[in-house]
Amino acid sequence: MYSTDGEPVWRQIAGTLESEIDQGIYEPGDRLPTENELSRRFAVNRHTVRRSMSFLQEMGKVRIEQGRGTFVQSDLVEYPIGERTRFTQNVTESNRLPSKTLLRAEQVRADAAVARNLGVRKGAPVVLIEAVSEADGRPISVAIHYFPAKRFADIIPVFRKTLSITESLRACGVLDYKRFSTRITATMPTRQLAAHLHQPPTRPVLQTESINVDMDGRAIEYGISHFASDRTQLIVESEPLDSHAVIKRPPNIQDLPVEV
Repeated sequence: MYSTDGEPVWRQIAGTLESEIDQGIYEPGDRLPTENELSRRFAVNRHTVRRSMSFLQEMGKVRIEQGRGTFVQSDLVEYPIGERTRFTQNVTESNRLPSKTLLRAEQVRADAAVARNLGVRKGAPVVLIEAVSEADGRPISVAIHYFPAKRFADIIPVFRKTLSITESLRACGVLDYKRFSTRITATMPTRQLAAHLHQPPTRPVLQTESINVDMDGRAIEYGISHFASDRTQLIVESEPLDSHAVIKRPPNIQDLPVEV
């Protein structure tokens, strides 16, 4: 039974539910218990519960759908994908604080897929960097980045210090780069991936495969990212076309220069 001294009971209930949402007890998209269930839990009438729900809706914590119930609001991060896709810029422009957690960084041998997308020989040494990207401390994606080791042998210590792909590439002599291609699919996460994203393994994720090239058109990075589908909205950007524009097919990855 909530105390009626000081803060109103409905506000105390709203505070408890808000705290449980922030702690992840109720995930974005989850339906909250019914008014009857909350009335029994807090030993109050339904009118008091209804006032608490209205307050949480005004705060943007929940949404009330007539006939369906009350759901935790999904706070989507809008993530543009265009010619210059930069994590820090995208998250900052969504008015959130970007951060990263490094999972592993090592030199490995390129398998067939990595070799094809980087334009290197199969078995050639490549640098692998895997990290969790976060917005306001909440994981939104897990990405594996591959770089040709011949050109980026010193990228790992720079990334450990900066936790920035852009800054790491700049330190290795790549002052600017752009997106060559992006493939987007929906897939189911592994248990390990789901754990990194703090989500159940039964919830699909959005997978992107991307190739970045330097300003000379040489492949410098091949990445595979998995985004939490309930927290991220991928926005594919395109350049506006004028009435005289000619649409050209981009070159195949095989056309990129091959590093031995």
